[in-house]
Amino acid sequence: MKKYFFIGVCVILFTSLVLVSYGAWLNISDEDQIASRMDNRVLKVEGVRAAVMDITPSVKLDAVRFISDNMTDAIALTDGRIVKWNVGKNSHVKSGEIILSMTDEQLPLKIQQASSAVKRAEANLAQMNSAYQRQNRLMAKEATSEEKFEAAEAQFFAANEALHEAEAQLEQYLIQQSWLNVASPVDGEVLIVYQVEGAFVKAGMPVALVGDFDKLKFSTVLSDSDAVHMKTGDICLLTFPDRWSMGKAYDTEFGAGNQGWNQRVEARIVEIAPPPEERSAVRRIVFEVDNRTRLLEPMTYNGVEMQPASSVRCLAVPLSAMVDGSNDKVFVQDANGILHRVNVVTGASNDRYVEIVSGISAGDIVITSDSDGLEEGMKVNVVFEEE
Repeated sequence: MKKYFFIGVCVILFTSLVLVSYGAWLNISDEDQIASRMDNRVLKVEGVRAAVMDITPSVKLDAVRFISDNMTDAIALTDGRIVKWNVGKNSHVKSGEIILSMTDEQLPLKIQQASSAVKRAEANLAQMNSAYQRQNRLMAKEATSEEKFEAAEAQFFAANEALHEAEAQLEQYLIQQSWLNVASPVDGEVLIVYQVEGAFVKAGMPVALVGDFDKLKFSTVLSDSDAVHMKTGDICLLTFPDRWSMGKAYDTEFGAGNQGWNQRVEARIVEIAPPPEERSAVRRIVFEVDNRTRLLEPMTYNGVEMQPASSVRCLAVPLSAMVDGSNDKVFVQDANGILHRVNVVTGASNDRYVEIVSGISAGDIVITSDSDGLEEGMKVNVVFEEE
């Protein structure tokens, strides 16, 4: 009986050992198969070939501040009370044109007194000159003393100086009288009227702002990649996307031609600093706008998009090929289907394409699918976007 018991136990142990060994073999075999499949797997991704094409770069400008080189205050040169405005707000004026008249109640009396002082000085000078000439004749005949001659000469010179002083005082009052008429300092339009009729103003006080908005300028600092294709004289198009952005700072009649949304204005490049032939990471670009259409005022406009009037021919890839926001890396597939992360130098761009300055060549296959999960050395099967 014990013999059969031991035989059963042995059979059970042997069977268990066989089952465990077979299970271990299956597990190792499955792992080898999975590893082999993983090694031989091919990931399907989307991509394009880098190609030379025409693109129209665009630059988003958060704020554009237009200025006028020909805008200044008209200043009162003397104290006075405004009695008449000869022009009104938004009136067009020429440089030197009288825009308002003032009065100084004491000035006419001062001019009258100064005129009387000049006449008295002239009469006194004539009298002193007569006495001086008489003493000069007597001196020639040795009929007078040297002391009397010198006294007459001194009185004549003093009278002459007194006349000059009186004339200078009169001239000063006459100039002050002319200052009661305030003239426009530049050609342009009356933008702001600071004072009203009847107001008393002091010398040096601004009375109106006059400006010429036919030519406006603005400047912006761009990276060299955005400015690389720009040169002096080029025309760029400015797009103002929002109707409210075409506002007013001076409540002028400007903006009458505003067409509303997506208004486009031409801007000409007048200065690039440093110039393109010098190496620089950033450049200051100065633009000039012909504003005779009266669309803009010297103020800040937000959300402006700038594009060159003509396209740029360059090697480019879709923006979706960029691995991250720095726009300096892409995934490229080699001839064996293997992925490589490649550093690139980018240039101008728009909302779809970016210029490739260096790093890859025309015909290279770049991946445009989501780069999450992609790694160096992976094998991929590229499905081209055009397919």
